[in-house]
Amino acid sequence: MSRIAAFARFWWSFVIGDDWLAAAGITLGIAGTAALATSSIAAWWLLPPATVLVLGVSLLRAIKR
Repeated sequence: MSRIAAFARFWWSFVIGDDWLAAAGITLGIAGTAALATSSIAAWWLLPPATVLVLGVSLLRAIKR
């Protein structure tokens, strides 16, 4: 069981890391892109600006600390 827990802790640390808000923002960007991909709207354009926005917000939060 300890190997399973270590595996789960690794993935939690890898995906979430120090900033859960950035992970949540990117997850929302991916979900939005997936939602657009199922419709007739082109979805390629959503993830790059979402990533830049999340990175900017994350940097601003880090500078304020």
